[in-house]
Amino acid sequence: PIQLVSHSAPAGQNGAQITVTGSATVQGTPDTLSFTIGVHNTASTATAALEANNAEVGKLEAALEAKGVAATDLQTSSLDIYENQNSHGVVTGFSVDDDLNVTMHNVSAAGAAIDAGAQAVGNDVSLYGISFSISNESALLAKARAEAMLNARTEASQLAAGAGLTLGSIVKVIDEENSQPQPVFYGAASVPARAGVPISQGTQPISVQVSVVYSLNS
Repeated sequence: PIQLVSHSAPAGQNGAQITVTGSATVQGTPDTLSFTIGVHNTASTATAALEANNAEVGKLEAALEAKGVAATDLQTSSLDIYENQNSHGVVTGFSVDDDLNVTMHNVSAAGAAIDAGAQAVGNDVSLYGISFSISNESALLAKARAEAMLNARTEASQLAAGAGLTLGSIVKVIDEENSQPQPVFYGAASVPARAGVPISQGTQPISVQVSVVYSLNS
């Protein structure tokens, strides 16, 4: 939005101000990857299913840690124990689902970690919601803000010149919109044991929008 306003109390030599909006978007490379990996087990009793699940989750955690995942970056997100019934309502067994949230700060090692987890657990493993994010966007935000301010000044100068005026000093700046990079998610899938799971992080945008009020001079 663009506003050219005249005031009784002089902001510039003629008391006029102009309000412009400047925006900018910069691209950043994600450096953090998160995913949820789970183990599903079924047995004739709840105890047996839980014991089998505990053993496989232990193998899964060990495999992930061996590929560089820190123990502090492994977190249980859900643990469910439930009975299975046939179409007649007869209990046929019990199942256990245990899911881990995993955060990796070395994106290039993620494919090997996922592959190792799948091989450790086999067909009982499932992978959910891979996402990428930028851990520290301060430098990118600074660059975007600088570009947004430059864009705002360029637009204000052009409008002032068109009105036969010159641009004065900044009266007010409002950081209207600061769009943080949202994680990029991929869907759930069953992960068979395989070599070289491909992981591509791509880029993510960070956007900034500022509203700047300038005084105008004759």
